[in-house]
This record gives sequence, C-alpha cells and structure tokens, in this order.
Amino acid sequence: MTRTGDSILRLLSVMLVVLTAWTSCQQRKATSESIPEEPHYQDPTQWYVNNRKAAADVFYIISTETGDYVLPNGETCHYADTYRDSLRAPLYAEMLGVDTLVSGRLNYFSPYYRQCSLQSLESDSLTAARMTLPLGDVRRAFQYYLKHLNGHRPFILAGYSQGGRLMLELLKEMDQETYERMIAAYAIGTTIQESHPHIVAAKRADDTGVTVCYNSVRDTTCTMRGWERSRVAINPVNWRTDSVSALLHTEPSQLLPVDRQQKDTMSVRLDTSTGLLIVEGFTAQDYVLPLIGKEGNYHSREIWLYRDQLRENMALRTATFLNTVTGK
Repeated sequence: MTRTGDSILRLLSVMLVVLTAWTSCQQRKATSESIPEEPHYQDPTQWYVNNRKAAADVFYIISTETGDYVLPNGETCHYADTYRDSLRAPLYAEMLGVDTLVSGRLNYFSPYYRQCSLQSLESDSLTAARMTLPLGDVRRAFQYYLKHLNGHRPFILAGYSQGGRLMLELLKEMDQETYERMIAAYAIGTTIQESHPHIVAAKRADDTGVTVCYNSVRDTTCTMRGWERSRVAINPVNWRTDSVSALLHTEPSQLLPVDRQQKDTMSVRLDTSTGLLIVEGFTAQDYVLPLIGKEGNYHSREIWLYRDQLRENMALRTATFLNTVTGK
C-alpha cells in the first residue's frame, strides 16, 4: 500500500473513533436529559409536611400520578419531574388528599419523588427496569426524614400502589432499631408474596409492628395483572383475616366532588384463598385506570372507600403503641 493510502486509512480510523465517541456522548446526553433532576431532600419544596406537634408521624409514599411526557429535546420521559410545577400538581393533590382523609391528629410527611409513569407498569420487565430510580429517591427521603424530621418519634409507614411497593422495600431494608419505632406499615393497593422478618401480617385492629395490606374488587375475576394474590391481607372494615363480611356505609364526600354518589351500603369480605377484598353493593360510576385497570377493580378507591376506618385505625394503633412504650 502507498504512503498516501496509509495516511487515508489512518485518517479514516481516527474519524471512526471520533464519530463513535461523539455518538456515545450524544446517547449518554439524551439519556441524562430524559431523567429529571434528582430531588434534594434538604430542600423543603421537595416535601409535603403537616407538623401537628403530635407524638407520632405518618410517612406516606404517594401512588402513580404521572404519565409519559415528551421533553423539549424530543425524548420521552418516564419519570415525574419534582421541580416542574405542572407535574408536581397531581403529586401534591394526592399528598393533600391523603393527609386530609386519614392523618387525623398525627404529623404527616410525604416526599416528592421521581415516580415511574403509568406506562412503566404495563409489563413486569418495564416496571423492574424503571423502579430503581424512584426507589433510590424514596430511600434517600426516608433516611433524611429519620435523621432531620422525625425527632425519634414513633411513626406509621404507608404507601399506596407504586408507593406501596416502594414502602415494602423500605420496610425490608429497615434496621432493627428503626423497625422497633414503627407503629405499623400500611401497604395499600399492592400485594405481598414474599416473607421477611419485618413483614408481619396484621391480625386485628390494634396489633403493632405489623403490615396492613388489602386490594378491593367486585369479584375475583376483576384483578389487574400482578394483583391476583397476596400472602398478607386483612379486611379494613372489621379488621379480621377470616371471611366474615362487614357493612361499609359511605356518604357523598365534600372533599372529592367527582365522587358525588348517593349513599351506598356495601358488604366487604375477605376472600381468604386470594387475599382479595370482595366489595358488593358499590353503585357509583367508577373510574377505571387507563392501561392497567379493569372494570370492577376498585384500585383507585382503596383509600377513599375506607378513609374513616383507616384514620380511626391509625389513631388506635398509635395509642396502643404509645401506651405500651409508656407502660400504661
């Protein structure tokens, strides 16, 4: 080969290396730009806090309030941006709503986090691939809460849907000293298959250090994928783990105008073979979750339906825990 030919080959090789490096850089840049900024939990804007000066707290992890959206660079983002007002609004609405419905006199702390979009829950593989980011946020938020916000008070750990999944991971990672200050864990609208020393199934209304879990359906054919069976389950109306049914009376809610239903009297019982709550007598026009929902599945109602029972139960378990600690 001529000297000129060698020079051309060397030049082409250099150009190929440069092009490869540039392409890799652009791919990394696109990936980086499609991931929202990490929440900084020393920043008070990354929290919803209602400090009622109570002796115990609720640490609540919100459910999925985010869908996929397109960024200015054309990339699709699959995570909530906790610094973007339009995406924070539905997160805040749930935080406020749950605080209003169930906290009662307890202090309430809820972190903003880069939750997965609803589209991320369409398949197990997508969920597994994308859940790492929100788990990292929630883990950091919980550690910050324990160190800077909790004041060594007893606390209730609670999460709903995606938040319930993340809550269970916190529960499994919790050190023993922290676990001993946990009044109870409420894994609402999720399922529990695994066993772990910190996941102790609630058996009655006032046991502590336990996990409450339930999922509501019209019948067992109305389950969503992944919610078919739970090892841990309890009826939040009568706080029993057998199949004895309980009546649930609901009134129109002034807090949720979309739920202006007439008074219902529903029968709620636990199907002990699946761990599902069977709800009969629900007459309101229901909201079916897009993409993953199913008609007759009451996933979107898991807190609203049992709001009074949850509020009273959190107060009862807290009183029991505090009385045990003080020896009363």
